[in-house]
Amino acid sequence: MNESIDRKTFHWTSQHRTFSWRKGMVRAYSQEHTYKHPWERVTAASWRKFADPENKRTLSHILEVDTLNHKLDPSSGKLYTTRAITIHAPGPWFVRKIIGQDICHCVESTVVDAQSRSMQLATRNISLQKFIEVEEKIRYEPHPANPIDWTICKQETSIRIKPLSTLASMAEKIEQRCVDRFQQNSAKGREVMERICKYLEAESRGISLRS
Repeated sequence: MNESIDRKTFHWTSQHRTFSWRKGMVRAYSQEHTYKHPWERVTAASWRKFADPENKRTLSHILEVDTLNHKLDPSSGKLYTTRAITIHAPGPWFVRKIIGQDICHCVESTVVDAQSRSMQLATRNISLQKFIEVEEKIRYEPHPANPIDWTICKQETSIRIKPLSTLASMAEKIEQRCVDRFQQNSAKGREVMERICKYLEAESRGISLRS
């Protein structure tokens, strides 16, 4: 790896990698995280991430989640799900004040292929597109180093800010603030996923971790 990469845009830990770059007016980054749990448990945790009431404090940016469509394709065995997700609008508070809205509506599309042990999620915002476009793609699959017991999560996020003319000079700073916020929320999501995986593991052993 080129050691001249700016440390401000590249972060490395044993289980989590982040790489961000700029292309025009788009800020994008990718992350990888290893869950030391089998694929079946991790994907089960993904479905429960928004459902468990105790996670609402950690995931306080998530306001509402509704399932719009849930279909199993009998020929391929793939499960297709579409959910509507309402979140607090990303970005600094003064930007939310200017656009006059502090919530954002998103659509999440999920494809689960149990046969190949693959779960793919794609989320994009359908409101506030005049000001911001966000697309997030997540893939869960068995970890190549330990496909039976570990799962690797690969996440790609792109953020495009379309600032008002009065904020044009601040576009890059606003984009970075949005990236920071999304990365913080991603970390919270991983924290919740790890916690649910531990609950599921304990339940499979007949042990209760809940007080």
